[in-house]
Amino acid sequence: MARALYIHWPFCLAKCPYCDFNSHVRNQVDTQLWENSLLADMRHEAAFGGGEALHSIFFGGGTPSLMPPALVARLLQEAEQLWGFTSDIEVTLEANPSSVEAASFASLAEAGINRLSLGIQSLDDSVLRFLGRLHNGREALAALDIAQTHFRRVSFDLIYARPEQTIEKWTEELKQALSFGTEHLSLYQLTIEPGTRFATDVRQAKFAPMEDDPAADLFALTREMTAAAGLPAYEISNHAKPGAESRHNLTYWRYQDYCGIGPGAHGRRNGQATQRHRKPENWLSAVARNGHGTGAERNLTGPEQASEALLMGLRLAEGVDLRELSDRFGIAQSDLIVPSRQTLYRDLGFLDTTGSRLRVTEKGMPLLDALLGELVPDKLVAS
Repeated sequence: MARALYIHWPFCLAKCPYCDFNSHVRNQVDTQLWENSLLADMRHEAAFGGGEALHSIFFGGGTPSLMPPALVARLLQEAEQLWGFTSDIEVTLEANPSSVEAASFASLAEAGINRLSLGIQSLDDSVLRFLGRLHNGREALAALDIAQTHFRRVSFDLIYARPEQTIEKWTEELKQALSFGTEHLSLYQLTIEPGTRFATDVRQAKFAPMEDDPAADLFALTREMTAAAGLPAYEISNHAKPGAESRHNLTYWRYQDYCGIGPGAHGRRNGQATQRHRKPENWLSAVARNGHGTGAERNLTGPEQASEALLMGLRLAEGVDLRELSDRFGIAQSDLIVPSRQTLYRDLGFLDTTGSRLRVTEKGMPLLDALLGELVPDKLVAS
């Protein structure tokens, strides 16, 4: 099975108020130190390889478009030497639309990036200010134009279900977004994550999150408009033309192996879960001390893996194959899903069962979190 590699660059120019990712603002970054440390972390992971070539690499963050293109090129060169690349490898880098970062798009493409994921988040300047973004709508459109010039594949993100957002406003914004011709869109509802500045703002009644019913209306509209434009939802928040799905994210959702390096990066390989130290300075110290930045590593039981595979796989429009999961993790097919709940929600039209494949229907997707809580047993037991 081909393997994926995730590389985390933890630095941002500013911390967005909705963001709970492992991102940090630093005045200075020692690029040579980070190159040496990331290479060491990568070599450590490669020692666990089983001879599979990489089919996907993803630079996430933080803001990896702030990385010097020469560093990106060096990491890709080392990854190819360690694992080898499939002939059609997907190499994605997350970017923000500021003019500083867009200026390096050509060099990043030359370094080996062939897919750009652009964090536009909104096309409305007032919304961008609310979201704490450093770019405006004009810069976003300029960056998108530059990206489409230099990269074979481009995706961009938008955040909707914002406070007081109307159906009419989202229809207009999404229609404009679909007009740009990208083959992939990531469309996320605004969620208030614990520990973020938005969580504090809500607690202090500075704004109120959108209520569930209007948010559900926007969710339904989003799926209707993207499907009509030929970019159906293949995952609850991700939309693509057939064949343009994010290969890297499918690796996660299909519960396949991937290596994760850099501060806070998670990985899953050979039945083990790995996590790197989160704080950049702690990660650097661990690499200097141990030759890698691993903070935790543990063996996953079959039931744990089966539960995670279900929770991830049912996010996908394709769903999961219960027979395949049963064979893979040694758990009876009838024990993977609570039978009474499966029957109930299938009869209500929230689930579809074809052979051994189970998937959440279009009607059921707005209720995904609740369905998962009822369908997946609290404790799975190996046969």
